[in-house]
Amino acid sequence: MSLTDISRVRRFSRAVTTETGALDQSFLGRGRPLGVARVLNAIGHGRGDVADLRLYLGLDSGQLSRILRGLEEEGLITTETAEEDARRRVAVLTGKGSAEFAEYEALSNANANSLLSRHPDPDKLLEAMDFIASALTRDRITIELADPESPHANWCLDRYFDEVNRLFKQGFERAKTCDPQAPAMRPPVGAFLLALSDGLPIGCVALKGTDQGYAEVKRLWIAPSARGLGLSKRMMQETEREARRLGIGTLRLDTNEQMPAAIALYEKTGWARIERFNDDPYPTHFFEKKLT
Repeated sequence: MSLTDISRVRRFSRAVTTETGALDQSFLGRGRPLGVARVLNAIGHGRGDVADLRLYLGLDSGQLSRILRGLEEEGLITTETAEEDARRRVAVLTGKGSAEFAEYEALSNANANSLLSRHPDPDKLLEAMDFIASALTRDRITIELADPESPHANWCLDRYFDEVNRLFKQGFERAKTCDPQAPAMRPPVGAFLLALSDGLPIGCVALKGTDQGYAEVKRLWIAPSARGLGLSKRMMQETEREARRLGIGTLRLDTNEQMPAAIALYEKTGWARIERFNDDPYPTHFFEKKLT
């Protein structure tokens, strides 16, 4: 790494610190530094479990305890014993705390809108932000079961279909495919998995149940900003675990020759090529994997 590269990283850090007000003693003019505001924000977004809160924000126990005590003294939160486990504590916003959380949300949204509106190409700026955020939160990306008709699932699927339409020389018409229906992607016959980065979707994959002695893996997609992080392999591994949990012994999938990265992934992870098993007009390669 050259000194110029290091200087570029440090310039980026200074720019983000300044733009976000990280050094302000009164973040967004509300009388508290950024660290305290972040704790209040996390609690407001449902991360009230104190142990989870500490891990999420990367704070040590003593530092978090001081911040929580200060928020309690302001009358913004209360801490209670978790109903299901007396050893765990949960932070809950008071009415005053909820109002303060709403103020922070409104100001933060306004700041974000201002930043985007000042840039001549806000879409490119957002793409850069997504790329950096995915890289910085790589170790905290989670893979979770979701409903195939949820907003996050639809967001991913829309982008999957847009991408293959651009990629395939002949284009892509969803109506011509063996598109799985939502019930086939729900337990106990199937599943739908989302990759989430700090609550935002960055990938998906579906496990489509069938009555033919196998299930199909469908719609594997990773956001461009999160590619190269090994997420496709993680999602395929999680899909296999879910299939085993559902008692599925054989998986099949199809793909197109214009997706060489996907073909390489399947070949490297134990999938065997088989003959065509459907009449979908788009796939050119067909694979199967026996689960043990």
